[in-house]
Amino acid sequence: MKLPNFIIIGVQKAGTTSVYNYLNQHPQIYMSPVKETNFLEKDWEELPNSSKSKIDTLEKYCQLFEGAQDEIAIGEASPNYLFHYESSSRRIQRYVPNAKLIAILRNPAERAYSDYLMHIRDAIGNGKQTSLAEQIKFKAHKSFLIRKGFYYTPLKHYFEAFGKDQINVYLYDDLCKDSGEFMREMYRFLGVDDTFTADVSKKAQVAQVPKSNWLNTLLRKQNPLRAAVASGLRYILPLETRQNIRSNLIQINSQDKKTAPLSAEERQQLVELYREDILSLQDLLQRDLSSWLTI
Repeated sequence: MKLPNFIIIGVQKAGTTSVYNYLNQHPQIYMSPVKETNFLEKDWEELPNSSKSKIDTLEKYCQLFEGAQDEIAIGEASPNYLFHYESSSRRIQRYVPNAKLIAILRNPAERAYSDYLMHIRDAIGNGKQTSLAEQIKFKAHKSFLIRKGFYYTPLKHYFEAFGKDQINVYLYDDLCKDSGEFMREMYRFLGVDDTFTADVSKKAQVAQVPKSNWLNTLLRKQNPLRAAVASGLRYILPLETRQNIRSNLIQINSQDKKTAPLSAEERQQLVELYREDILSLQDLLQRDLSSWLTI
């Protein structure tokens, strides 16, 4: 039975998909073919309504690593493990207690905004996304995209549960600045050949936002109009052609996220919201995070 000996535990919107792809290129590393298994996130066995698509049993989890052969490092990446730190740490201790843990952290204000744009892009909530300003002001204690930026308590918990030697923390800023050196440092932590050079030229996700939220929701979510059009076209065009048309329309309706920058007021509100946590994290990591406090 093969299980991972390293896990990327977080965090979302901090380059974890790109890093997963870079790790997957290394000949001495085997990555789960499913990026976000989420198996160690919660006690799936105690929850009803399991589905075939979920990795909700140890058997399903082990199957992900059956393809591993003589690789030195076997891993998976589930960024929610940091957010759900209490349940995730318990399950990691139960199933893979000696696994090396990796956390990639991003400026929490930038992370929250990137998460917010992703919700708009993917029409989460049928496109009725509460504005970021409203979430900061009225729902900060409830909003997952804001709460995921408080890193201090989750990391402190992991350090106490596993010891600092078992965990390496990296910064998204360093990935953007020099992705080659960033990966070499990670290779050294995993004990694989650090002279290997991954192709880091391609970014996994290019952040975009829709020009029209109404059209974006229409194209991405199931609705009567989309169903009617699809029903009529199925007799004329094959499935692949219909999917390509939909993808092209989504792309035409997309624009670079730079057209919708984080406002100065929202940035200031987020920085103030995260300030105390950033200062505590800075002491915990013994690393200068003052740039995260810049407005």
